[in-house]
Amino acid sequence: MVARAFTVAFEGIEARLIEVQCALSPGLPAFQIVGLPDKAVSEARERVRAALSALSIALPSKRITVNLSPADIVKEGSHFDLPIAMALLAALDILPSEEVAQSVALGELSLDGAFVPVVGALPAAMAAAEAGFALVCPAPCGPEAAWVDAARVLAPETLSQLIRHFTGQAPLAPAKPGEVTTDTGARDLFDVKGQERAKRALEIAAAGRHHMLMVGPPGSGKSMLAARLAGILPPLSPAEALETSMIHSIAGLLDEGGISRARPYREPHHTASVAAIVGGGKGAKPGEISLAHNGVLFLDEFPEFPRAVLETLRQPIETGEVVVARANAHVRYPCRFLLVAAANPCKCGYLSDPHRACARAPACGEDYMGRISGPLLDRFDLRVEVPPVGLADLDLPATGEASRDVAARVARARGAQAARYAGHGAVRVNADAEGALLEDIAAPDTEGRALLTRAADRLGLSARGYHRLLRVARTIADLDGCDTVRAPHMAEAISFRLMGLDQPARV
Repeated sequence: MVARAFTVAFEGIEARLIEVQCALSPGLPAFQIVGLPDKAVSEARERVRAALSALSIALPSKRITVNLSPADIVKEGSHFDLPIAMALLAALDILPSEEVAQSVALGELSLDGAFVPVVGALPAAMAAAEAGFALVCPAPCGPEAAWVDAARVLAPETLSQLIRHFTGQAPLAPAKPGEVTTDTGARDLFDVKGQERAKRALEIAAAGRHHMLMVGPPGSGKSMLAARLAGILPPLSPAEALETSMIHSIAGLLDEGGISRARPYREPHHTASVAAIVGGGKGAKPGEISLAHNGVLFLDEFPEFPRAVLETLRQPIETGEVVVARANAHVRYPCRFLLVAAANPCKCGYLSDPHRACARAPACGEDYMGRISGPLLDRFDLRVEVPPVGLADLDLPATGEASRDVAARVARARGAQAARYAGHGAVRVNADAEGALLEDIAAPDTEGRALLTRAADRLGLSARGYHRLLRVARTIADLDGCDTVRAPHMAEAISFRLMGLDQPARV
């Protein structure tokens, strides 16, 4: 008799069902795992043996063979412990084989029979729901996996509890979804003195998910502004929360007993490698751009990032997904993020200050900002020069709006976009609109079109820059509550395209 259980193997955020087969046959006593297991999976037999021994369950004097099917997929991770133990217990007639065969399980076993949480419970629950199976996972993973309503999630703490459940001695109640609340109220836009233009750019970026570049001397408040962007973004919708949490689950970041509705905010250091930013390494894990999916990716000291890292951002910015290709893996991750970059105008940072700039000005600024290629620079919708803040300005009372007031306008603009794109598939915000849809929803009035035509000619805009201007103008109109894009909206969008970095703008 062959007993069966099911588990999953991860390919990116996709969980592929793996059948765990266990057979007892006459012969010399042995416990063997086949089916292309890695070292962690091969060691499962010792953990399972010790856990069963802790429950006073002796293995028979037979040959035990566990096969992980299909055998052409490499099995990685310690989450195979639990399904192997369940299949073995079913083969020993301790657990009912019919119920075990209708379950997807994942979890690591301690030597005393307790369960250790593992990564990937949320994608595993999705795979179980698609197959019509229940999911068995460690108790700490239950609140995360229970967000998938279509799957019945059982989250025991020990192997003993699991046995009592399947034998009817002490049935377990299904796990309930858990939500982690994140307090982002500590950082408020009201704390930023001055920089009204940069605050306006932040509002536009948050409303339409437009990429933004800030250039200014050290201490002008670029990092301070970026840190407050998360406070004006609306919370994740249920669909967005599920998408983002699937990636975080694979990366092992869901360790607080549930998922969060707060948008992710990632700020990697400029020494990060290509694999850290884009994804890769052992198992082709998601990188920072995927961990920032539906959230904010803040890259401080932007020109200091390696050129190879910067250039790898170009395609993900356009397509909203990244393919991590390795010799033994070809994994696709979503990465629709809001990119906020900050840079000093030159190496010393004081190009605009005649008293502090180095002797190489202005050539030093051109060399430093020249590290950002033209095609990458063209992908920024909003470009803002952040001037220095004087000491006298810091003594003045705080002015401007609080984050909650700006967030209310952003939420209204996002609501208008949600209604506009309700029947357009993956399009959710203005930054996603393209082609005929963009021409339809962002067509300016006569005066606005004439202004756009003159600006495109004077600035030498590419087709990408032209369409990005339309998207930004549409977002400004949404913030203004207008159904059509008018000349003032277009003029403001063009103003955020002007910067000393654009050579044609000096004409």
